[in-house]
Amino acid sequence: MSALPSQIKVQLRREIRAALAKLSPEECAAGSRSLLERLKEQVIWTNARSVLLFVPVGSEPDIRPLIGEALAQGKTVALPRHVDTGDFYEPRVIRDPASELHPGWLGVPEPGPMCTIFPANQLDFALVPGIGFSLDGGRLGRGKGYYDRLLAEVHGLKCGVAFDCQVLSGVPVEPHDVRLNCILTPTRWHLVSPAAVLK
Repeated sequence: MSALPSQIKVQLRREIRAALAKLSPEECAAGSRSLLERLKEQVIWTNARSVLLFVPVGSEPDIRPLIGEALAQGKTVALPRHVDTGDFYEPRVIRDPASELHPGWLGVPEPGPMCTIFPANQLDFALVPGIGFSLDGGRLGRGKGYYDRLLAEVHGLKCGVAFDCQVLSGVPVEPHDVRLNCILTPTRWHLVSPAAVLK
């Protein structure tokens, strides 16, 4: 009897977390820097006027420098804020991270309640965290589906952000899973479809 997609995901999460645990803080920092430099070479990032970023937790690549850089470039920057009443995320605009980010759900820094909601369907580009990714756009999340509900509303390009050890040959995809347009790691910028270029 073959394993269910949900069972396979549990095993993959275990394997990837073990691989991430072997990365030293220095390797993570260097990988994060390389990843950001690779992103800034892409026309998709340059042309995007409204972007969804995230505050990294645990072993996620550190993309926090992008927040200030994107604001300085005149981009509209949104970060996810967890909505307790519905167990989902909504994009909220930030202009001053130092004063507008506060510990939110599970202690993760989030935009405060006074930050304006930005329509997800108007985002040009979204950087997306995850446990693992496949080059066909599959994403392995934490298993709650919160991010998938947000991504389902994003009409712009959706880009998975990861260290190289998080890229898999395949990820089981269930009906609620949202496929990504591109994958960014310290060593590669991969378009799932060559047509996935920001107009």
